[in-house]
Amino acid sequence: MAEIKDPENTIIMETTKGKVVIALMPDLAPGHVARVKELTREGAYDGVVFHRVIADFMAQTGDVKFGKKGGEHFNPGRAGMGGSDKPDLKAEFSAVPHVRGTCSMARAQNPNSANSQFFICFTDAPWLNKQYSVWGQVVEGMDVIDQVKKGEPVSDPDSIVSMKVAADIAA
Repeated sequence: MAEIKDPENTIIMETTKGKVVIALMPDLAPGHVARVKELTREGAYDGVVFHRVIADFMAQTGDVKFGKKGGEHFNPGRAGMGGSDKPDLKAEFSAVPHVRGTCSMARAQNPNSANSQFFICFTDAPWLNKQYSVWGQVVEGMDVIDQVKKGEPVSDPDSIVSMKVAADIAA
């Protein structure tokens, strides 16, 4: 594994396909990074399925209400319609482009409706620029994301096995 320069702002995401390392961008989207870290530290993302995966576009996950396998409200048919019990986030749009490996928050039509769901871009998606809050970049494991089962919805979807802030992992 590559050396982690800022463990407090690095996410280690174990998926059913393998390990993904995400560098967080707290200077760019402080509210979104804080939310992702908060949910990560609560274990909220553990077991959450990739419910919407579109080839040559992106893989979406993070519905901690309806998308969490074994969770109280798990419902594959509704995965993608829920969030966390925390308030929605104020948009933190930036000029950082949506390119391969970009991690960005999913939202409804309201720009200030991002909550827990996020997506990882497979390819450049310039039409998303300045429309969604970019909060991270995959620095290792994009080959893993490329293998996530595709579909809208995905049948027998891949999932996040565990998601941890690197600083919390014992050396």
